Amino acid sequence: MYVIRRVYKVKPRAAREAASIVARIGELYHEAGRRSEVTVYFNGTTLPGETDVVYMEWTDDAIRSPYGRGEPSIPEAAELGARLRELTEDSWIEFFEMLTPEKAMELG
Repeated sequence: MYVIRRVYKVKPRAAREAASIVARIGELYHEAGRRSEVTVYFNGTTLPGETDVVYMEWTDDAIRSPYGRGEPSIPEAAELGARLRELTEDSWIEFFEMLTPEKAMELG
């Protein structure tokens, strides 16, 4: 099992708008059966730490592209993606392997 996290560094004061867009994109992929439910979180300017960052995180049993299944594009997601790109200064994706009971080492 994996945790997959998309990170968006957005323009100043655009974090909440970008997070709203990212959340809707996540919903669309979930409704289409291409992704588990997503969690979206962000830091605008009121919390300590790096500001203007949006995170979208979900889990999956495999690392796969939402485009590699021969499925049609989702028009609303494409439109929202264009809006998100206007707000984004940088983005990247991170992958983490979850420690499930089956993967845990016996300590003794």
